[in-house]
Amino acid sequence: MYIPKINATSNKEETIAFMQQFSFATIITAKDSLPVATHLPFIVTIKEDKIILTAHFAKANDQWKDIEHNKILVIFSEPHAYISPKNYDTALNVPTWNYISVHAYGQGKLITNTVEVMRVLEATINNYESAYLQQWNNFAEDYKLKMINGIVAFEIVVTDLQTKKKLSQNRTATEKQKIIEQLSKSNDSNEKLIAGFMSKE
Repeated sequence: MYIPKINATSNKEETIAFMQQFSFATIITAKDSLPVATHLPFIVTIKEDKIILTAHFAKANDQWKDIEHNKILVIFSEPHAYISPKNYDTALNVPTWNYISVHAYGQGKLITNTVEVMRVLEATINNYESAYLQQWNNFAEDYKLKMINGIVAFEIVVTDLQTKKKLSQNRTATEKQKIIEQLSKSNDSNEKLIAGFMSKE
C-alpha cells in the first residue's frame, strides 16, 4: 500500500484495536494470476506476540483451497469521509478523502480438527453476539456438526502489517478543526467516526 510518511503509523496496539473494531474485512488470494476476494468477519487475537486472524469460508467457496499456497492479503478499511475544500483557508484547493486502512499480509493455515473448528465458531459467536452462545449451546450435536461440515475454518499469522491514516495531517490546525466540526455534525456514521479519529491525532 502506498503510504506517505505523514500518513504512516507504527503503533501496533492502535492498529490491532482498529482491526478488532472494524473486523469485517476483505481477504484476497491469487489463483492463476487472478485476484480473488471474499468479505468475511474476522477474529483478531494476539498469540505469543503474533497477530492471528481467524475466520471461515463457506465450503462451496473455492477460495479456501488457495489459503495455504501463497501469501494472503486481508484489508481492514471501513470509516471514510469526503473532505470539502470549503474547510480550507484558501480557495486554491481541491477535495480529498480521509480514511484509515490496514493491510495485513500473512500465511494461511486450514483448521480441520472438528473440535478446533467448533472453537472458531464459538469464538465468532462470542465476539459478535455473545447472548446467542447459549442458544447455540442448546442445539443438538448433529445439527452443529452439519453446520461445521458446511464451512472451512482457517487462521492467518500476520507477517507484515501496513497502516495508513489519512486524516488531514497536512492541513493547518484551523483547517483540521473546521473539518472535525463539519464531520461531527453529519448524519453519516462514517463521517462522525473519522471526526473522532481526527480528534485523537
